[in-house]
Amino acid sequence: MPPDQKVSIRPIVCQKRLLSLRLRLWLRRAASVVTSLALVAGALPLSARAAGEALKPVTITVGTQVINVGYPWLTLPIALGYWRDAGYDVKLIPVAGSLVGVQQMLAGSADFAQVNATALVQANTVNNVPLRGLMETSPIDWGVGVPKNSGIQDIKDLKGKKIGIFSLGTGGLALLKGYLHNNGLNPDTDVQIIATGGGAPALDALKNNRVQALMFWGQALVGFENAGMPLRILRDPSWSTMPDFTFATLQKTVDGNPAMVEAISRGSAMATLFAETNPDCARRIQWKYFPSTKPTGADESTLAKWDLALLKFQLKSMREGYELRGGKWIGAMDPAGYGQVQDFLFQEKLIKRKVSPESMLISTPGFAEAINRFDHDAIIAAAKACKGF
Repeated sequence: MPPDQKVSIRPIVCQKRLLSLRLRLWLRRAASVVTSLALVAGALPLSARAAGEALKPVTITVGTQVINVGYPWLTLPIALGYWRDAGYDVKLIPVAGSLVGVQQMLAGSADFAQVNATALVQANTVNNVPLRGLMETSPIDWGVGVPKNSGIQDIKDLKGKKIGIFSLGTGGLALLKGYLHNNGLNPDTDVQIIATGGGAPALDALKNNRVQALMFWGQALVGFENAGMPLRILRDPSWSTMPDFTFATLQKTVDGNPAMVEAISRGSAMATLFAETNPDCARRIQWKYFPSTKPTGADESTLAKWDLALLKFQLKSMREGYELRGGKWIGAMDPAGYGQVQDFLFQEKLIKRKVSPESMLISTPGFAEAINRFDHDAIIAAAKACKGF
């Protein structure tokens, strides 16, 4: 059975007794999520079933509404069996922002989370949560999108306007507030920041002038343009040099199951190489295994063009991050980059103290090398052949 046919709905459970009062106050700012859609790995391989080996369940949260083609490092390992072959049955759970993903790990409902670097820093510095970065996915590619036909040419033109954002629990909120502050605007009084959700609701809010701008990550902005809304994208020039999307887990998971942490991260690295080698094959695999994430509203060739644009933007951002971090290991992280993010948050008075940047990242010696220890040539050959897709 293809993975997308095994979809389940489950409530998010908040075990408040596990959380400190301070952390609960922090998490209360995040938008609540009543139900989550799980993308579940396919049936067990015959060899594993014959041997009676049970796959170990793993849950990964992702701060988005729909885990579409723009998340190949998370969807391809399921479709291609990378995680299954390593012994893991992986579910992907969309949640309302990085903070909710952290909440789920603390509550024991998730093992990993895809988070913004700002959330990683805030977890460690504000709430003393031992959240550890495992892989950097991409540098900051967020932007403030405004209609091209509007009179808004500069971030300063947003004074007195309403800005939509996915949720008030997303890491992009700190970036937006800093961007406004650096351009002479008070984010608390000069603008109104509104949680719009993503996709069609956010775009509808912009089209109907309920908000005059949308602060979203790069591929979401591409999606809005695919849907017929030409945008002018405003960005802080410094963002492109700092890490953002980061695959993370808690220190207790690193300590308690290092083999799982390495195996799950390696599967993501393998999938990244596959998608970079043949983006259109990655798109076709997404449609085959997760058909509910396929866009609608146009003919097949146009839909393929839209999704390929999303994926190529994400891969470009990932490639830029890879090159910024030395261009040697997929997913490599540089403590100095996370130090930059921390300095930014401290300067903007969004955090009151700093910690060692190294302490926020996995400390396992040679971790980046270890997760890149796979047959790169075989992955490239398989992607180029794209057999069965």
